[in-house]
Amino acid sequence: MTQVRATEVLPPRDDRAGPLRREDRGAVAVLTLDRPEARNSLSEDLIAALHNAIEAIGRDDAVRAIVITGAGSAFSSGHDLKELTTHRNDRDRGRAYFAKIMEACSKLMLAIVHSPKPVIAAVNGIATAAGCQLVAACDLAVASSDARFATPGVNIGLFCSTPMVALSRNLSRKAAMEMLLLGDMVGANDAKELGLVNRVVKPDETVNEAVELGRRIATKPKTTLKIGKEAFYRQLEMPLEQAYAYATTVMVENMLHAEAEEGIGAFLEKRDPRWPK
Repeated sequence: MTQVRATEVLPPRDDRAGPLRREDRGAVAVLTLDRPEARNSLSEDLIAALHNAIEAIGRDDAVRAIVITGAGSAFSSGHDLKELTTHRNDRDRGRAYFAKIMEACSKLMLAIVHSPKPVIAAVNGIATAAGCQLVAACDLAVASSDARFATPGVNIGLFCSTPMVALSRNLSRKAAMEMLLLGDMVGANDAKELGLVNRVVKPDETVNEAVELGRRIATKPKTTLKIGKEAFYRQLEMPLEQAYAYATTVMVENMLHAEAEEGIGAFLEKRDPRWPK
């Protein structure tokens, strides 16, 4: 039977509850956004808790993949607009606080991209605005058949500019612009067609499917995965010739690593690899 570590709350929001739960299912850590009463909106505390958890798991050798999901009927409705609005009465009309939250959210998305562990979104219900951004920032995404996605900021006078960064790196330009300009909801199957999610499953299978993907990834050599994930995102931002030059260097270094030596040797000898610890 797969060993499950005790659920953690990281970090505590108060003495009674926290905005994030962690449950380790073998080599896969499941992080649950736990603000169902607020549709798992990304409050200041939740952004910090998720960022801290992603970085901590990145250093945890026992965990090989991360799943992010939401408690209740939503994945995440984006930024906590009530929390943001309370700062409009600040002397600077909220400028400093708005900048603090947007920068913290951007750093969270970068932490997901830079994590050495693959991160998989398990999307239940709605994923809107920064919630949609969170899905797009993850390496893979599994969606419930009743999941819906949108960048609806344009409808309330707040263009989804930071979600646009992740969205435009997952979808074609015209598909991303349509979501950003119209703000309409996109169903799970359409999101798969657009490239925002990898798989669509029954509502009660979403997390388990994401965990199973994580478990399959966990059987792969860990340093090879770390090298590959970093190289994937770095080369995307390079011109073609520079990307090939960079990828060539990565391949050479990877070939010299003990994992490649063992994996290629096992393939040639027709045996299962014994990955270095």
